Amino acid sequence: MPSPSNKTEVRFTTKGQVVIPAKLRQKYLITEGTQAVVEETADGILLRPITAWSIKRARGLAKSPSEGKSTFAQDWAQHKRREIELEEAKYARLSTRRPR
Repeated sequence: MPSPSNKTEVRFTTKGQVVIPAKLRQKYLITEGTQAVVEETADGILLRPITAWSIKRARGLAKSPSEGKSTFAQDWAQHKRREIELEEAKYARLSTRRPR
């Protein structure tokens, strides 16, 4: 548990967005476009960035497919496919708008 001196107060926007302080973004290698996992815990909301460092750290922790579960690589590939689908849908919506 972090000490009280490590706490920083932030505010949520009406869209639920929050700005992570620059010091923490640098420490955890968070750059523009970095994705994160949001998890509900007993203490509140846990926001975990998905960075190259966290991916390397997680290697070997995923269960093998023989246990009936997908591997981290399979989950990541599915996640990336879904991300591409969302971007394509967004582009389709934007390209069908009439010019002002």
